[in-house]
Amino acid sequence: MISFLVADIVQAFYTIVWPMIRISAMLITAPIFSMKAVNLRVRVIIAIAFTITIYPLIEWPMLDPLSAPGLLEFFNQAMIGAVMGLMLQIVAAAFVVAGQSISTTMGLAMATMADPNLGTVPVIGQLLTILATLIFLGSGGHIVLIEMLLESFRLLPIGQKLIIPEIYQELIAWSSTIFLGAVLLALPILSIMLLINIGMGIVTRAAPQLNIFAVGFPAMIIVGMFVLIASFGGIGMRMQWLWNLGLQQIRISILGIA
Repeated sequence: MISFLVADIVQAFYTIVWPMIRISAMLITAPIFSMKAVNLRVRVIIAIAFTITIYPLIEWPMLDPLSAPGLLEFFNQAMIGAVMGLMLQIVAAAFVVAGQSISTTMGLAMATMADPNLGTVPVIGQLLTILATLIFLGSGGHIVLIEMLLESFRLLPIGQKLIIPEIYQELIAWSSTIFLGAVLLALPILSIMLLINIGMGIVTRAAPQLNIFAVGFPAMIIVGMFVLIASFGGIGMRMQWLWNLGLQQIRISILGIA
């Protein structure tokens, strides 16, 4: 009886380990779930909860994780989950780059904060990251991501379909969204700050005795803050669009859903 019990446990382990690998890899790389505030214990609990939820719904293959096919499948499942999270991490990186550009233009490049998730980032970058996180959660992006992860087990069955090399090429091409998103978010503020710089240059040429450093830097910070506050509505809509674009990219590139 004990031998039958051990065999059942081994068989269950050989089947349940595969969905848990894909889910855990996604939780490690995806925004929100990969934050240091969501510690390792919480991620493990979430991965176990998702695995137990989906386990009775699908017929899972039994593969030995120590065999050659098992090691290949281990790598494949980890890469599927990791790429799904990295698609959205690229979008999150665009907000940091936009904040750095805005901070540099406003003269706040030296005003940085030690973020445990992103490292040392400018205060505007931290502000945009928090705003983007709230928009992602408020719009239900985390729920959509979890739904796509669970749907991936039906569209990309374990042991039947390997992740194709084209996905890595699409991930590299998708990384250009970092700069595209940063330009879309920062362009209104950068344009106005450019006009302010041109105006300060004209004033300096007209009145050389004026101390441009004593007048220009405070003016740029004040004007930049007002422009940033006035642009929050448009910035929020662009953030929403970027998140939706990232989720759509996961559907097309990984799940194959147009």
